[in-house]
Amino acid sequence: MSNWPRCLAPIRPPKAWRHRARVGKGEHVLITGASGGVGSAAIQLARRRGARVSAVAGKGKETQLQALGADHVIPRGDRLADHIEPQSVDVVLDVVAGPTFPELLQVLKRGGRYAVAGAIAGPIVELDVRTLYLKDLTLFGCTFQEDEVFENLISYIERGEIRPNVAGTWPLEQIVDAQKEFLSKNAGGKLVLTIPQ
Repeated sequence: MSNWPRCLAPIRPPKAWRHRARVGKGEHVLITGASGGVGSAAIQLARRRGARVSAVAGKGKETQLQALGADHVIPRGDRLADHIEPQSVDVVLDVVAGPTFPELLQVLKRGGRYAVAGAIAGPIVELDVRTLYLKDLTLFGCTFQEDEVFENLISYIERGEIRPNVAGTWPLEQIVDAQKEFLSKNAGGKLVLTIPQ
């Protein structure tokens, strides 16, 4: 299981369930890279907490992401300002980073939270520090989680509260074809390789 879903999951015992990004009921959450395995899990975990979800993904993946719980899907490459009001998002869950980073901070409310667990569009970002301190933002890096986080995730899957988003299954001998499908960016979710018995 990758970093992002664990970032959302509770890391303290029940009755004091907390998590790095503190996603709560009724909050507006923006998720980048939403059609991938990490992003699709983030959609489901945010919805499980009662959040309203805006998801950023490649065109043609709207129906798939709405089925996972996204309320609104924004086509990758569009300006966020064309779809989301400035300062209307409580939490950004980002696995993309890169050139759109400043846009993500602009849509955050004063006191908003930004959590990152990937940089598929590039690890170097432009940050106007005034945005950080004038909006009183909190930035989280999400890598390490306690063991109970993984246990909680497994229990959610076992109870059917979230489901892995599998785009396709390939026999191991067709790994080259699976890799081509992955690189095409047409598939949403994880590609599974099966090993012969």
